[in-house]
Amino acid sequence: MRAPLVGRARPAGRLAATATAVLLSLPTLAACSGDDSQAADGQTPEEVLAEASDKLATTSGVELTLATGALPDGVAGIKEATGTVTDAPAFDGTITVVFAGQTVDVPVVAVDDTVYAQLPFTPGWNEVDPKEYGAPDPSGLVGQDGFAGLLELTDSPEAGESVRGGADNKEVLTTYSGTVPGDAMDAVIPSASGDSFDAEWQVTDDGELRKATLTGVFYPHTDPMTYTVDFADYGTTKDISAP
Repeated sequence: MRAPLVGRARPAGRLAATATAVLLSLPTLAACSGDDSQAADGQTPEEVLAEASDKLATTSGVELTLATGALPDGVAGIKEATGTVTDAPAFDGTITVVFAGQTVDVPVVAVDDTVYAQLPFTPGWNEVDPKEYGAPDPSGLVGQDGFAGLLELTDSPEAGESVRGGADNKEVLTTYSGTVPGDAMDAVIPSASGDSFDAEWQVTDDGELRKATLTGVFYPHTDPMTYTVDFADYGTTKDISAP
C-alpha cells in the first residue's frame, strides 16, 4: 500500500515550480512596489515631475479641486476651490472663502487677468482682487506660475509607494515627495509664509499629476496645515468669457 502523502516532503522541483507560478501570478504587486530613486520605466523622480509639469502646463484644461480641513482660528483665506481651469488661461468655478468669521461660497470667473465674483449681498458680478480674500487668481493655478512650476521646483524628490486607482483601478499612481520653496507657494495661497513646504505629488504612469498634498505655514503666525489638490479630466475644453 502506498504511504499517505501527509508528512512526506515534496520534491524540490515541484516546490520550485509552484513558487514560480505564484510569483508570475502577481504582476500587479511587483509593478506597484515603490523605489526611492527611480521610476519603473527608468525615469528619475526629477524626470517624472518634469514630465508631469509639462503635461499640466500644456493641457487645454483640467478639472481642479482644492481643499483643506479647516483654517486656523481668526484667519481669512481660501478653504475650498473647484472648477475648470483652461490654457487661455481662464477659470470658471466656485471658491469657498473664510472672511470676517463667515464661510462663503463665491462663484468666480477669471479671464484676461481679471477676476470676477458674485459677492454675497451684492448684485451681479464684480471685479475683485482675490488676494483681499486670501485667494489666488485661479486662472493661473496650473501654469508655470502655479502647480506646473511647483512640480519642477521640488527639491530632492523621492519615489514612494505605488497604488492602483482611477476609473476601474486602471491607473498606477506613484507618490513623489520633496519640498518646495516658500517664495513660490504664494501663487497658490497668497498668504503663504513658510520658508519651505512639504510636497507629495501623485503621478500616473502616463505622467499626469492626479493629486498634490502640500503642508506648511500658509498663514502668518499659525501652525502648519495641509491643502490637497485633485486634478482630473486632462484635455477638457471650455469657452470661458467675462460675465
